[in-house]
Amino acid sequence: MKEQTLVLIKPDGVARSLTGEIISRIEQKGYLVTGLKMLTPTPAQLAAHYAEHEGKPFYAPLIEFMSSGPIVALRVEGERVIEGFRSLAGATDPTTAAPGTIRGDLGRDWGEKVQKNLVHGSDSVESASREIGIWFS
Repeated sequence: MKEQTLVLIKPDGVARSLTGEIISRIEQKGYLVTGLKMLTPTPAQLAAHYAEHEGKPFYAPLIEFMSSGPIVALRVEGERVIEGFRSLAGATDPTTAAPGTIRGDLGRDWGEKVQKNLVHGSDSVESASREIGIWFS
């Protein structure tokens, strides 16, 4: 089986109608979308997903933002897909993300308490396995 990762299109990406553009970039890169669903995250899903950040100053604003509207969860598969998607997504700060990346081309700093940066991608095989279990149980 090829490597898998979780990609979340965050509420800002869904609200700005960028879902199709983001999925298109993933597919143009040659990755396969093997799971896709739109949902409004539950508090339990968000608490499990962001457990390592609990207690940090940005945790509450992050949970508030991520529960502010629907998200699109994708299970994506391909050779070195974790590293590849993170490169495709770009730096977490959209202001400094390179042109050609999702965040560099489509994101910007909105001057709010939490960075609205369109997408999440797993950072390791272990994280991907845990995160896919949360969103595709």
